[in-house]
Amino acid sequence: MTPKRASLLVLLPLLIVYGSYGQIEDAYRYNIHKKIEATHAVVVSAHPLASRAGLSVMKHGGNAIDGAIATQLALAVVYPGAGNLGGGGFMVAHLANGRNLALDYREKAPAKASRDMYLDRNGNPQMQLSQEGHLASGVPGTIAGIFAQLKYARLPLSKLIQPAIELASKGFAITASQAASLNSLKEKFLKLNRFPTAFVKASPWREGDTLVQKDLAGTLRRIRDQGQKGFYEGPTARMIAEEMKKGGGIISLDDLKNYVAKERVITEFEYRGYRVLTMPLPSSGGIVLQQLLKMVEERTADSLTFHSPESVQLITELERRAYADRAEYLGDPDFVKVPVKTLVSETYLRDRMKDFVPGKAGNSNDTKAGSIKESEETTHFSVIDELGNAVSITTTLNDSYGSKTVVKGAGFLLNDEMDDFSVKPGVPNLYGAVGNDKNAIAPGKRMLSSMTPTILLKNGRPFLVVGSPGGTTIPTSVFQTILNILDFKMSAEDAVSAPKFHHQWLPDQIDIEKGFLTSTISNLEKMGYKVHVRGSIGRTDIIAVTNGKFTGVGDPRGDDDAEGY
Repeated sequence: MTPKRASLLVLLPLLIVYGSYGQIEDAYRYNIHKKIEATHAVVVSAHPLASRAGLSVMKHGGNAIDGAIATQLALAVVYPGAGNLGGGGFMVAHLANGRNLALDYREKAPAKASRDMYLDRNGNPQMQLSQEGHLASGVPGTIAGIFAQLKYARLPLSKLIQPAIELASKGFAITASQAASLNSLKEKFLKLNRFPTAFVKASPWREGDTLVQKDLAGTLRRIRDQGQKGFYEGPTARMIAEEMKKGGGIISLDDLKNYVAKERVITEFEYRGYRVLTMPLPSSGGIVLQQLLKMVEERTADSLTFHSPESVQLITELERRAYADRAEYLGDPDFVKVPVKTLVSETYLRDRMKDFVPGKAGNSNDTKAGSIKESEETTHFSVIDELGNAVSITTTLNDSYGSKTVVKGAGFLLNDEMDDFSVKPGVPNLYGAVGNDKNAIAPGKRMLSSMTPTILLKNGRPFLVVGSPGGTTIPTSVFQTILNILDFKMSAEDAVSAPKFHHQWLPDQIDIEKGFLTSTISNLEKMGYKVHVRGSIGRTDIIAVTNGKFTGVGDPRGDDDAEGY
């Protein structure tokens, strides 16, 4: 008998049984593992049921790509705040044969989109239109991305999608944090959806309540039976187009049918003897990460001390400069020319730090982009197998639960990624990021992202698989996690758990998590910095490889879970 409520136990061992190829036998009692050590395979994701779905298909003959696909599809069910069918993402992968991949399945602006579509008659931005409701949605890329990944997998999609179908049709017990988020957004769900959705019920959600998503299960079955056309054409596509018409959105049947995921030339560079693999444009994350690591590499590792005022100041000023460049130069390379080679060149980066003064706060009014002539609600997961395949994927709806708009009859949420364009030059988006014409809205254009799925190789083999959600804080979270391990010699667990900080040029302040030394904060303020204590920054999910053994760590800031065998 299926219980209506169940206690979700954290950190205590409790067996969850998966049948053949991941059929769920019990999704109502489960625990969360924050750390796992294994030798065959590891999955770390935002939800334990998704991690176990991915691990299950690898136990049944799948490789890390199979595990990533199953995890991704399960996250669309059990982590609806960011896991998705109606959003998009990026994959960075290192295959056992030595090939490195970067896959772009970022959302695109619909054909009817226009540069000033969110401005009123006086030219004032109407930010609510780019952040909530039907008009905020770009053309989804997730399903196209999954089918592009499938060519590197071993198992058929029918096996990989089965855990997600089971979880959607039979339901699963929600966590305390999921109950709180659903309750907090109840009024928005009611306002933005004119029909009952799975995310709203009469009484408040509580930990252990069962979330059943019958319409979503139907959509997943159409994808299973009809392939990519089961989403971008046929009944599901018609449901999306009809939902757009009802709510004033502009995604058309042609927009859906014409969507294509793209393999990009992966960003690769060296850092302290390690090979870093990360995402190129239209993600800004890879360029920002490369700039930060290259600028800090100029300083000897011995001169850096974890969270000392001097190290925090240095890293803050590196981040200030990288984000100033992000605002000025970055956009979709299919539409605009971006001087990538110059932005990451040693000469340029050395010049960027010439005005750095130790012990004195910089100023974003003075520090602009370099001179060149020419939501936080995202989810990341990391997967590895014993064959040598490693996968780092970050996907998103942008804000928590995206546009808060559910496709009637299809059961999934649509993104609000149009807000990641520069709605108007100099006007900050949901995450406070500013941009210019390089990231202006245009039909078919991919909006700039901060997602930074990353893999580090040591002697040609996977050493770290890392990434994080968190909007514009993603690159700095990944950067600081790498520093914690390589420069500050922390364990993977300590590197993930350590308090993080963030600076993004504008607003001109250092955001820090709780747990910072008060003496460091005091010294930074004496230097002239504005320090702002905020909530959690990102949720870094990581796999570290040492002597052939895998250590997976799920970030303690969320329900993140590590599974392995």
